Amino acid sequence: MSHLLEIEDLRVQYATNENTYHALNGVSFSINPGEIVGLVGETGAGKTTTTLSIMGLLPKDIGFITGGTARFNGEDLTTMSESQLRNIRGSQISMIFQDPMTSLNPVLTVGKQIGEAIEFHSQSSKAEIEARVDEILQLVGIPPSRKREFPHQFSGGMKQRVVIAIALACRPKLLIADEPTSALDVTVQSQVLCMMLDLKKQLNTSMLLITHDLGVVAQMCDQVAIMYAGEIIEKGSVHDIFDKNAKLRHPYTQGLFGSLPSLQTDSRRLKPIDGLMPDPSELPDGCKFHARCPRRLEICEKKVPGDFLEGGHMVKCHLVRRVIFPHE
Repeated sequence: MSHLLEIEDLRVQYATNENTYHALNGVSFSINPGEIVGLVGETGAGKTTTTLSIMGLLPKDIGFITGGTARFNGEDLTTMSESQLRNIRGSQISMIFQDPMTSLNPVLTVGKQIGEAIEFHSQSSKAEIEARVDEILQLVGIPPSRKREFPHQFSGGMKQRVVIAIALACRPKLLIADEPTSALDVTVQSQVLCMMLDLKKQLNTSMLLITHDLGVVAQMCDQVAIMYAGEIIEKGSVHDIFDKNAKLRHPYTQGLFGSLPSLQTDSRRLKPIDGLMPDPSELPDGCKFHARCPRRLEICEKKVPGDFLEGGHMVKCHLVRRVIFPHE
């Protein structure tokens, strides 16, 4: 199967007068047609920078792609002009931003905002646009009669549905969702996620889901990539990542699962991962996680680990290689 999106060795830097920040340091992953891939990691891991690189929305003058490729349908997005990217954004690749409260224009009706995306990417008549607006509102569970209302007349969950409607207006092949439910309460979050799954089944839209919530990953994703300090340190199927008995498991992934509350154990405190993510302007030698790793080896401080693969499961860790091949 050919990949819809293939990111290979992507490198991004933010340059200011004071420092150079190494935001992405060789990120590689792929998304197949109809597949949901979860990108997981702490704040500052590089998740949002990855999406901005794909969309061509890195901040001008300070954000630079310094290496690698991002191929969509075989074409490299990183070498496209701004006009070429504008034709792809919204029509073939759409994005759901993190906060619906700030993603909508407060002085335009929701119908007008959905219609603008359709008008920009098609030659449809006004009647055809109105019909498509009605159709997409019904698809996300909003009565078409509300299309003449303004964003302040909608609840948080309904605003997020409007944002999703705008993203789906032109039937994109890839939907990028950056923390799509972080601003919503738990009940509304569940409703929005279920709706997104239903839409994925109806439209066969591929999805890149950016989140730090492992529960959302378990519910939504087919494949998972764990990100740390601008690198993919583990990736595989959702079964690979969530299998407690897996031979391959990065210590950082173990720490993420260890910090979650459990219904099986009686514990009065959670177990957070000690320390903080390294400063991207002063990344350490060797494994980027070694300063926080409770199982680090001497080699971890000096040598960058390679990718260890078993089937479709990859882990970037010296310890894993030592456990699997103890005599190397």
